[in-house]
Amino acid sequence: MNLALVSHLLGIVAWLIGLMMVFSLPWALPPLTPDGQFEAHGFWGLFGSIGVCGLVGVVFRSLGQRGDGVLYRKESMAVVGLSWMLATVLGALPFLLSGTSLQRDEAGQPVHMGIADCLFESQSGFSTTGATVLTRIEDRELVPRSILFWRSSTHFLGGLGIIVLFVTILGQGSAGKALMRAEMPGPSADSSQTRMQHTAWIFAGLYCGLNAVLAVLLMVMGMDLFDALCHAFGTMATGGFSTYDTSLGHFAQAGYPYAVGIEYTVTVFMILAGTNFALLYSLLLFKPGKLFADLEWRVYMAIIIGVTALVIGFGLFHEDFHDSAQHSHWESIARSIRYALFQVVSVLTTTGYGTHDFNGWNSFGRGVLFLLMFVGGCAGSTGGGLKVIRHILFLKVMGLEIERAYRPSVVRPLRLGGEPVEDPDLRNNVLVYFGLILVIFVFSWMFLVTVEPDQTWIAGGQPKENKLIDAASSINATLNNIGPGLGVVGATQNYAVFTPVAKILFTFLMMIGRLEIFVILVLFMPSFWRSH
Repeated sequence: MNLALVSHLLGIVAWLIGLMMVFSLPWALPPLTPDGQFEAHGFWGLFGSIGVCGLVGVVFRSLGQRGDGVLYRKESMAVVGLSWMLATVLGALPFLLSGTSLQRDEAGQPVHMGIADCLFESQSGFSTTGATVLTRIEDRELVPRSILFWRSSTHFLGGLGIIVLFVTILGQGSAGKALMRAEMPGPSADSSQTRMQHTAWIFAGLYCGLNAVLAVLLMVMGMDLFDALCHAFGTMATGGFSTYDTSLGHFAQAGYPYAVGIEYTVTVFMILAGTNFALLYSLLLFKPGKLFADLEWRVYMAIIIGVTALVIGFGLFHEDFHDSAQHSHWESIARSIRYALFQVVSVLTTTGYGTHDFNGWNSFGRGVLFLLMFVGGCAGSTGGGLKVIRHILFLKVMGLEIERAYRPSVVRPLRLGGEPVEDPDLRNNVLVYFGLILVIFVFSWMFLVTVEPDQTWIAGGQPKENKLIDAASSINATLNNIGPGLGVVGATQNYAVFTPVAKILFTFLMMIGRLEIFVILVLFMPSFWRSH
């Protein structure tokens, strides 16, 4: 293991994170603050964090002065895994140094974020999970506007990928392939491009372009620049951090004339964010045939349409979308399409935005959303989860194994889209990945059930009898980078009620869910750090 080279590259990553914090500073200055006043605690919290990032970068670079040589697979995995751990710590500093608060106590005094809270919020942003421990984000005395922008900026950086940005700016030659492969989950993450820096530029260009287009559209429909940028970051990164406690539902509740248009526009862009960016690039080249011919994308869209139809049907029967106002039959159907489609796309793409309290839906509706959390978007997208392509491959492998039970002499190749899969290890990798996810889910679930007191549910206004299912939901929502779950972490709740131990567990799960699992797990194996 070339530790000097790893240290050298980590120093650059620390500087990149500090550079990203600079863009949040102007939001603490008049006239960008709502009341035209200088936002001192947010500004100096960010300023101090930038200084720490610069210092950490200098230390790592000095330790890696002899950081040259070839970046092999082990070094690439170490750089990616350690970069995300470093980003979590550095990204937590603005919350900590600014004195950002979770809520107010019974006396009305701010309750400042602890270290576990800051790490949780930072990783939730970088991993594009969108889970939060902040209860009153609209209270500027508790959450400074500049810190709120940094919170959404972690989505922007995490959705694009810290290493993708790294390769885009600095190249790395053939090593860029290993770096990007380790950071971008999914069997098809391996690019066919021979120049990885060129590929990184394509991804970055598409990503930034879509963010810009969405921000402009949201501004046209009534959002100010701050809200438009933050919600664009949260949408294209499939993150879900909002600038309001009620998420995107705020705009309908506040009476925005184009609230419905905002919701449908965000829905379209969430679908784009969950699509393989290589296919989106083919659209720019006027080759839509590649998109429609892609098996994963067709299944992805079929899931959206099919599940939405089921949620609408069961929701209408159980009056899930009913309110106190009188609606005609067609108005009720329009409301059900609006809320069901948005929530299905939000959960499937692992964005986590909310426009309706799905925690109050019927059991089928809540159950199908719970299952969607295990699916995720397409490989090569910003969506989290296991990815649609893995589910397709898993079902195909399962079918082949069932056939072998009664036709042991028949040997059929694994096919995808009618073409045989050439990678002989892919079948085993898919099965191992599903097995690892299941093991991590089960053990994390049982650990949380054991260590988390019943008081968490009582304090969260939920029956303690729901502990088993709510704990499973919170593990699912963090491991698969969804954000909101069911019960105590439902659409109108957050993770503030959990103990610091649980928040550290969630932080670790969010990181695992964002990266290839092996990139994080190998860091805890002593043999990984030994020299060849």
